[in-house]
Amino acid sequence: MWHKSSYSNNDGGGCVEIANGFPGIVPVRDSKNPDGPALVFPNDSWSTFIASLKNQAGM
Repeated sequence: MWHKSSYSNNDGGGCVEIANGFPGIVPVRDSKNPDGPALVFPNDSWSTFIASLKNQAGM
């Protein structure tokens, strides 16, 4: 099941979707192109990426 980021809105901007339920990996795709390719990241890499975004945003 794909779901959009909680920071996404419905104005057609650049949004990403991720899929849960894949042990050890996080599939990511462009919400504007759901039939296009997905990038796949190891869980640790995805967690590091999200933590760095939160850090830059001061969260």
